[in-house]
Parts: sequence; C-alpha cells; structure tokens
Amino acid sequence: MYKGPGETREFCAAFAPPGGVDAVLCPPFGSLGAAVASGHTIYAQNVHWADEGAFTGEVSAPILLELGVRGAIVGHSERRQYFGETDETAAMRAEHALEAGLRVIACVGELETERERDETEDVLRRQVGVLSQHDNLVVAYE
Repeated sequence: MYKGPGETREFCAAFAPPGGVDAVLCPPFGSLGAAVASGHTIYAQNVHWADEGAFTGEVSAPILLELGVRGAIVGHSERRQYFGETDETAAMRAEHALEAGLRVIACVGELETERERDETEDVLRRQVGVLSQHDNLVVAYE
C-alpha cells in the first residue's frame, strides 16, 4: 500500500527501464489510473476469479481491462500470509485472468519452516502443478 496517485505519477515519470528489458509496474489499486496514464505496462496486485458478485474489496478482470491494466499478480506471499490465499485460489485467479485477456505473474515460494524441512522442491511442484500452462503466464519465485 505504497504510493498514492500523486507519488505514482512522479515515480512513473522518472522510471526508465534499461534497454531490452520488459518491465511492468504493479501499483496499489487506487493508483492504477495514474500509472496507466503514464504509458508504462501496468499490472494489478491482485484479481478475482469472478467477473462480478458480492466480493467486497476485490477487483475483476473486466474492470482491470477497462482501466487499461495489462495483467495481474496472483498468489503473492503476502496474500497467502495475510488473506488466506491458497494454491487453489491463486490458480483460479490466474485461470480467470488469463481467459479474460490479462497477463499473469503467479508467485510461488516456500515458507521458512518448509525450507528448513527441505520441502522446497515439493512445495514448488505443488504450487506450479495447479497452474495451467499459458503463453501469458509468468511464474515468479519469491
């Protein structure tokens, strides 16, 4: 929840990725409009699996597309830790976003306790295993 619309405009105006790098920016929801107006490639920090419904605080793929957002992050470790996101809900979000025409960054990664128990490979296989293969899907290890 960093950078309101004003700070986002300033950041985007100064942001210049190195040549040959495809960079995306993922501002908070309240700053998406300011970021999209900058001309940079903008992704949302989350997306819901339904186009509409009683999902207070969520945002749908059609709304993001209407705003000019090009993609979304799903399954981020903070969403998993603080909001109960699971492998299955991350996969549902990814699948729906991809079907709607958004690109997706699906985050995967083990907890510290899982790493200490040498479960990293099993956790990553499980997390990646529920995702559908798609040309517009990038998997990011956190």
